[in-house]
Amino acid sequence: MSHAIRRVIWIVLDGVGAGALPDAGAYGDAGTNTLEHTASAVGGLHLPHLEAVGLGNLTGIEGLQRQEETAGAYGRLAERSPGKDSSSGHWELAGVILDEPFPAFPRGFPCELVRRFEERIGRGVLGNRPASGTEIVAELGEEHMRTGKPILYTSADSVFQLAAHKDIVTLRELYAMCHEARDLLQGKYEVNRVIARPFVGRPGAFERVGGERLDLSLPPPRPTVLALCREAGVAVKGIGKIGDLYAGVGVSESIHTAGNGETMQRLFDETSSGGEGVIMANLVDFDTLYGHRRDPRGFARALGEFDDFLPVLRKEMGAHDVCMIVSDHGCDPTHVGSDHTREYGILIVFGDRVVRGRDLGIRRSFADCGRSVADLLGLGGAGLDGTSFAGEIMA
Repeated sequence: MSHAIRRVIWIVLDGVGAGALPDAGAYGDAGTNTLEHTASAVGGLHLPHLEAVGLGNLTGIEGLQRQEETAGAYGRLAERSPGKDSSSGHWELAGVILDEPFPAFPRGFPCELVRRFEERIGRGVLGNRPASGTEIVAELGEEHMRTGKPILYTSADSVFQLAAHKDIVTLRELYAMCHEARDLLQGKYEVNRVIARPFVGRPGAFERVGGERLDLSLPPPRPTVLALCREAGVAVKGIGKIGDLYAGVGVSESIHTAGNGETMQRLFDETSSGGEGVIMANLVDFDTLYGHRRDPRGFARALGEFDDFLPVLRKEMGAHDVCMIVSDHGCDPTHVGSDHTREYGILIVFGDRVVRGRDLGIRRSFADCGRSVADLLGLGGAGLDGTSFAGEIMA
C-alpha cells in the first residue's frame, strides 16, 4: 500500500508517558502519569503547539485544553513487550514485540560474574548495585579517583553501567572495559545494554558527560521497519541514541548528540535539507536529566522547549512529509525511586496529507507505528508486528 509519502520524521520523546498501563501495578507503577503529574507539580503546562496537534486530547493535563479539530491525528500506545526500558520500547515502536523480558539484576550482578569481569579489565570495581547514576557517582566518585576502580551499577532496566572519571580512566580505556563486558555478558547474563558513563569534576561537583556516553546494545531479534527500509534502499538517519538502541541495524547514518538542544538542531537541519526516507530522533533529556532525577520543573521546561521548536520544524516540512511524535515508556518525575514507569506512549501524527482531528484511540501495541511507517512508504511491512493506522490518517 502506498500513500505517496516520501519521508517520515519520527520523533521519540524519551520517557514522556501518558498514564499507567493496566499492568503497571506489577512493575510498582500503579497510578503513574508522567504528563499529568508533571503538569500538576508545576501548576499547569503551557504548550500551545503540542495542544494544537492533540496532546491535550490524550489525558487530562492541567493547562491544556481538548481540541475539537486538531492539526492532525492523535492517540495513545499500549506497550505489549514486557518491561519498561528504552530498547524494548523502541524495538516495539519499529514493529518487533518481545515475548520475554531482558534479564535484570535488582540485587546487583552475581559475585562470580563480577570477578570474571574484574579479571578481564585488570582492576576491581566499586558499587555493583541498582542506583541512580548521579547519586552513585556522588557517593563513590572520590573513592574511584583514589583507587582507579570504575563504578559498576544497574537499575530496574537490563543494563550494565560503568562510570569513570575522565582524568582517572581515559575514554578509550572505559570503552574497552565496556566492550569486555559486552563480550562477557552472555546467556542468562545477556543484558540488553552495556553503557559507558564518563564523568568529570571534583568531589561534591561531579558531572556526567552525556555526549561521550557509549551504548553497546543487543541487536533486535528480527527485522524492524528500519531494517526493511534499508533492504528497500530507503535511507534511515538516526539522531541521538537511535543508532545505539538498534545496534546500528537498519540505520544508514547515525548522528550522535549531547542532548535535546543539539538533537533538535540536527533534526531541523536534516528536515530542511529535503530528501526522502526516515529521520528518527530521540530526545533523551526528558528521561535522563529530569525523569530519572525526579525533577518535574526541569521536565516541564524541556516540554516547553520542544513546544517552541515544533512550529519551526513544521515550517520546514514538505508536502509529502509526515511527522510522527511518540514515546517509548514513562518516567514520571513525581514517582518514588528513579526508574522508568510502565505507561502508555503518546501518538501524534501530522503533515499536509494527514486527516485533521482523527482520533486513533488506544492502539493495542507500539508496533502499530512501525507497520504504519512501512505502509506510508509503500514497503508492505511483511514480518512486522502491529496493525497499521496509515489508512485511517491519510487524506
